[in-house]
Amino acid sequence: MKPRFVGRLGLADAVTVGNAGLGFLAAAAATVDAGLAARLILLAAIADALDGVVARRVGSTPAGPYLDSLADVASFGVAPALLVAVVVREAWASETLRVGVGLAVTAVFVVMAVVRLGLYTAYDTDVKETQGVQTTLAATVIAATVLAGFVDPLVLVVLTLVLAALMVTTVVYPDLHAQDALVMGVVQFVAIVAPGWYGRGFAYALLFLALGYLLLGPVFYWRDGL
Repeated sequence: MKPRFVGRLGLADAVTVGNAGLGFLAAAAATVDAGLAARLILLAAIADALDGVVARRVGSTPAGPYLDSLADVASFGVAPALLVAVVVREAWASETLRVGVGLAVTAVFVVMAVVRLGLYTAYDTDVKETQGVQTTLAATVIAATVLAGFVDPLVLVVLTLVLAALMVTTVVYPDLHAQDALVMGVVQFVAIVAPGWYGRGFAYALLFLALGYLLLGPVFYWRDGL
């Protein structure tokens, strides 16, 4: 007997569920190696971009938008939140109150990611803009921050809280255009695979690009007419 998904899901959907698998691996890796977890989150972000490319090339299925949001919960909600939670727990192991606050913030991040993805699936899948910071962007900022060496727990907790709030704002973010997404993807890939100071340099570059779009995209990206 064939599995139910045979004939119902396409190549783009396979990339999407691969993204979900990477999210699980990132969450598991967070308990032993923060750097590896951050790299897997960034790899999941590349897969998230690729499934859209594949869908435009070979077509999509009705299940695609739902699978995409479910996968993003794992990769860009749970995985980055667990990464921050583990860093907080290890750094503040003897300070119960601080650990509790840090865990509460990461839980809020997951909740806001789920809310944001649900709203996106319901209202924004067919338009070239979206309200609130994309979960992929939020997770990329957290992962790039860790890879760049900024692992102070207070910095990560504040950053996570700010990103959680921004995900459910009404600020409009345009989709990245192909050439800009390609540049960010290349920088992201090198940050993942390059060792030592070279990889850290690209992590800094990725963080700069991601924060630039986060802060300036809603205002200046439209004006470029790109």
